[in-house]
Amino acid sequence: MLRVGLTGGIGAGKSTVANRFAEHGAVLVDSDRIAREVVEPGTPGLAALVEAFGEDILAADGSLDRPALAAKAFADDASRKRLNGIVHPLVGKRTAELMAEAADDAVIVHDIPLLVEGNLASAYHLVVIVDAPVEVRVRRLVEVRGMAEADARARIRAQASDEQRRAVADVWLDNGGAQDAVLAEVDALWADRLVPFEANLRLRKPRPPMSPMIAPYDPTWPLQAERRLARLRQIAGERLLRADHIGSTAVPGLPAKDVLDLQLTVPTPADADALAEPLADAGFPRLEGDWWDDPQDGSASPWPKRLHVGADPKRPVNLHVRTSETPAWRLALLFRDWMRANPAERDAYAAVKEQLAREHSADGTVAKYTDAKQGWVNDAFTRAEVWAEQTSWRP
Repeated sequence: MLRVGLTGGIGAGKSTVANRFAEHGAVLVDSDRIAREVVEPGTPGLAALVEAFGEDILAADGSLDRPALAAKAFADDASRKRLNGIVHPLVGKRTAELMAEAADDAVIVHDIPLLVEGNLASAYHLVVIVDAPVEVRVRRLVEVRGMAEADARARIRAQASDEQRRAVADVWLDNGGAQDAVLAEVDALWADRLVPFEANLRLRKPRPPMSPMIAPYDPTWPLQAERRLARLRQIAGERLLRADHIGSTAVPGLPAKDVLDLQLTVPTPADADALAEPLADAGFPRLEGDWWDDPQDGSASPWPKRLHVGADPKRPVNLHVRTSETPAWRLALLFRDWMRANPAERDAYAAVKEQLAREHSADGTVAKYTDAKQGWVNDAFTRAEVWAEQTSWRP
């Protein structure tokens, strides 16, 4: 199943987006609703809150007086952590139960306010952030929820910053204007990305081949890569020696195909094979067939690797799983760092790529383009090794 993490600052309007996803057929797991359920009268959760914050957080009927709790729990960081320490484990347990009940072809949208604060982004195939300007959020909290303005601003300050949210956002939805505008964005996101993403994930379907197209360097490529590497590190666990952003998108200023090249280095081919299914479940199905790197040490035998691709139709990824038994993992890092340190070589490579992309623009695949530039790359490895020796470079 496809897991989408939905979050945003208080007052940003996550509910509007969440409800639209539900209308499209998503399985909505609402953390706020679950958080209310686990502290209903008679629950262990409510008893724990009373013990931590006192009897005066209860209403006359024995239910939780939420404004009274908020006044205490958000007064300082220690109180907020105490609240989270009680409620979050209970919410997590119930959330896991609901997700386990969903169908295999479900798109699960997990509406979770503290996704960023809890460092939970890597648990999802995709993270959607709903945003609105601070003043818009304050006005909504005051006018719709009846909060005092000072309390509203305190709640906003206690949450993640825009910078922190952008670091984990695969999709950023601006909900500061007309509601129809954000709903239209949600509709397009559902149809163009989430539905095909789920199918690719379930069917282990690779992206369709296409001709090489060189795009200008995108300064967000490294951040996009790091978001995916965070998920991959979590999946690979103890088998992983290192995870890196490699290839042209990792070289500032270098035009490239808009495809992120990522590398996982593991000890042995058996480790690479053991990761095949976990990586596929995480959104990186393995391509069939034998894949290898050209040997650069004079040997006749190619250096084997495993190649996975991203299932997200809007973010192409090539995932190279290499072992420390061959030097290929090191060469990938050397080539990247040498290019970063040598702008003339970077520009020469850009010229080669752009010329070959034009020559193969009607191929419908990148196979001939890749083969055609391999000779230049092999020669470049030799120059890069000289640079490595001169600079004492180490991966």
